[in-house]
Amino acid sequence: MKKKGRKPQYKRSRAKVEAPVEDEPAAIKNAPHTFVIRRGERCASIARLSRDFRRMMEPFTATHLRERRINKVKDFVHLSGFFHVSHMCVFSLSSQTLSLKIIRMPKGPTLTFKLHQYTLAKDVISNTRKQFVDDECFKTAPLVILNSFSGEGKHLKLMASTFQNMFPPINLSKIKLSSLKRCVLLSYNPVSKLIDLRHYSITVVPVNLNRGVKKLVTRNIPNLGRFEDIADFVEKGHLLSESEVDDEEAHVVLAQNLKCGNLAENQSSLRLHEIGPRITMRLMKIEDDLMTGEVLYHDYIEKDAIEVEAIRKKRAQQRKLKEQRKHKQEENLKKKEKDKEEHRAKTSNQTKSGEITEQDKKLLKDAEEAVGDISDEDDREYYRKEIGDNPDEELFESAGSSNRKRPFIPKGSNYSLKPKKPRLDKRKQYEEDDRLARQDSKRRNNEGKDLKGKGKFGRKGMKDDFRGKSKYNSGGKKGGSKKSAGKKSSKRK
Repeated sequence: MKKKGRKPQYKRSRAKVEAPVEDEPAAIKNAPHTFVIRRGERCASIARLSRDFRRMMEPFTATHLRERRINKVKDFVHLSGFFHVSHMCVFSLSSQTLSLKIIRMPKGPTLTFKLHQYTLAKDVISNTRKQFVDDECFKTAPLVILNSFSGEGKHLKLMASTFQNMFPPINLSKIKLSSLKRCVLLSYNPVSKLIDLRHYSITVVPVNLNRGVKKLVTRNIPNLGRFEDIADFVEKGHLLSESEVDDEEAHVVLAQNLKCGNLAENQSSLRLHEIGPRITMRLMKIEDDLMTGEVLYHDYIEKDAIEVEAIRKKRAQQRKLKEQRKHKQEENLKKKEKDKEEHRAKTSNQTKSGEITEQDKKLLKDAEEAVGDISDEDDREYYRKEIGDNPDEELFESAGSSNRKRPFIPKGSNYSLKPKKPRLDKRKQYEEDDRLARQDSKRRNNEGKDLKGKGKFGRKGMKDDFRGKSKYNSGGKKGGSKKSAGKKSSKRK
C-alpha cells in the first residue's frame, strides 16, 4: 500500500489590518519626559543606579531604554522631539569622578553635579526594619519637595526650577489624593553646598481608633489562633508594639476619602517608607548650551570680566566661521546638483534626437582634417631609390589601411570615425578540428575490423600462434619424460 505523503501547507494571505492610532491626551503630551543614560567607563553599580533613577522618574520616562557604546548624545537629542522628551539625565563615570548632568532639551542649559555618595535601592530596602514596596505607586508621578533652595544666588533659583520642571506640575483644585503615593525630597545644605536626594513612598493610616480595629481596617491582621473570639482581639489593645505609636506631628486632616478607613474631615497619620536610591551631590558648573556652551557658573573657578569677554568673542568668531563653512558647503552642493541636471538633460536630448550639436560637428571636422587622405606613393618611391627594386604589394597594405592619428570623438556622440574590428569567431575552427578527429578515429576502427581473421596479425592468427607455442612446449615436456623413463628402465635392467 502506498504511503501517503505530507501535503505542503501554503500560507494563507491574510488581509493586513492596521492598528488604530490613538492620540495621547494633552496632559500626557505636555508632561515632562526624561531620558536616563550613562556614559564613560562601564560599572555594574552605576548601571544599577541609572535603573533606580529611571524607576524614580516613572511613569514619564523610558524605563527599558537600550543604550550601546556606539550611541552618542546627539542620537538621543534627535529622538527627543519625537518622544516629547524635555530633560535628559546622564551618569558619566571617569577614572576620577562620577558626575550627573541634567540637560534641558533641546538647547540647554546643562547642570553638572559631582556625586559624593550614593546608595542603591536594593540596599536601602534591605536595611529597613519594615520593608514596604508597592508597585502600584510607580504608576503615578511623585511629589517634589524642595528644602533650603531660597538662598542668594541665581544658580540656586536655576537648580530649583530645573528640579521642579523635571516632574509634572500639580493642580491643587483637581488633584486626587489617591494619586500621591510617592515623594522626592531634595534638601540643600548652604554650608557644605551638598544636595541630598531621597525617595519615599507614602501611606496613610487612620487615627483615634482602637488598635485592634485599626489592624482590621488596614488589613494587617495578625495571627488570631490564640483567641477564642474576634471580640477578644478587638478589646485587647496590647497587641501593637511601642514603635507603631503614631506621632502627633504627622497627623493631618484629609480633604478626600481614601482607602483603608481614611475618611474625609478625619485625622489620619502620614507614614513615609524610604525605597531609594539615596544620592548626595554638589553643583559644579552650569553651561548655557547643550554641554558645550558658555559657562555661566562654576563652583571653584572664577574669571574676570575681561577674560569672560575674550571667551565670548572667541566663541562668536568660531560660531561665525562655522556658519560660513556651512553656507559654503550648501552652495557647493546646490552647484553640483545643478551641473548634474544640466549634463543629464543634455545627454538625454542627444540620445533621443540622435543629432550632433554644432560643437560636435566642429570637433569631427578637425579630426577629419588631422587624419587627411593617406597615400603611400612617397614611401614606394623612397623604397625604389634605396633598394633598387619595386616593393611588394603586401608591404604597404597594412600601412594604408590603418590611421596614424586617433581622432578626438566628443563624449555623448554616437558617431565613430574608426571602423569596428571584425569579430574573431574561432568556433568554426574548433568544430572543424573535432570533425577531423572523429573521422580519424572512425577510420582506425574500420581498419581494425578488416584485420580480423586475416594473416598472422589478426586476432585469429595471434591465437593460432600462441596455440602452436603451447603445443611445442608440451611436446618438449613429453619427449623429455620419455627419455627419462627409458633411462630409469635401463638402470633397473
